[in-house]
Amino acid sequence: MSARTAGAQSAGPPPSFRSGELRDPKLSAALRTLELTVRRRLDGVLHGDHLGLIPGPGSEPGDAREYQPGDDVRQMDWSVTARTTHPHVRQSVADRELETWMVIDLSSSLDFGTAGCEKRDLVVAAAAAVTHLTSGGGNRVGAIVATGAQTTRIPARGGRIHAQAMLRQIATTPHAPDGVRGDLQSAVESLRRPQRRRGLAVVISDFLGPIDWERSLRAISGRHDVLGVEVLDPRDLELPDIGDVVLHDPESGRTREFSITPQLRADFARAAEGHRLQVQQSLRRCGAPVLSLRTDRDWIADVVRFVSARKHSFGTATTQRARR
Repeated sequence: MSARTAGAQSAGPPPSFRSGELRDPKLSAALRTLELTVRRRLDGVLHGDHLGLIPGPGSEPGDAREYQPGDDVRQMDWSVTARTTHPHVRQSVADRELETWMVIDLSSSLDFGTAGCEKRDLVVAAAAAVTHLTSGGGNRVGAIVATGAQTTRIPARGGRIHAQAMLRQIATTPHAPDGVRGDLQSAVESLRRPQRRRGLAVVISDFLGPIDWERSLRAISGRHDVLGVEVLDPRDLELPDIGDVVLHDPESGRTREFSITPQLRADFARAAEGHRLQVQQSLRRCGAPVLSLRTDRDWIADVVRFVSARKHSFGTATTQRARR
């Protein structure tokens, strides 16, 4: 395999967005690099926009039917009228617009990474991918960014300028103070009020905390399509064989010394796998497919595989709900 082919297949880790270390020129360059990576690998993966999420008249031409008293004469289809000698109007299809809201978990457990990047960087990259896949054609995207210490709401708007400003705000979100726990449940719950038009809800998190968000997400899934993006590091799943180690939990503020034995490694791996299974089952009960991203894998390749596998069903459920 040539070096050029290998480079095309592997995008490498996303750029680092440690807000304390990035000045504006470096931040702009990192965001540009991320945008180019997403566009080069995701352009052409999806074909066409999402079919109208709200029933009613739109801008795209549909089928012709016979004129009925009260119809708008501006919708007359004169070619069909001349061919059939009966007046016909051209019906229109609902506009292809999508409103996407992302719940961005940036709690302290995301400020961690032992492979190619931190999980926080992967969260920003995932947000960029979702933004690229759902923007354009009048679509709008917004975000709720939660650290546990504060929750920031970025209004849903369209356009490239808004998308760039939103990603910049996500990337520069201040880190939560030591000892502050994340609150994913509150962030998910905030999507329910005020009520929004039918669309897509995306939750990007490592889902390492308590699974107290399922009820809120199930309520959201009754009206919207839902997608879960799971961001993990290898150390979330298994401990290395390194003997004595001092570990600090930034969400509780506790520091403890451990001796990593084979038994502790086995217990940790079993507990981690059990929790991950519970998360996936909860998301499945909410009707949410799961996109898993890891700091030790080619994240953009995982996104491409996921979207390619689901491009025929992505947004179908929402469309069917809108038509009922």
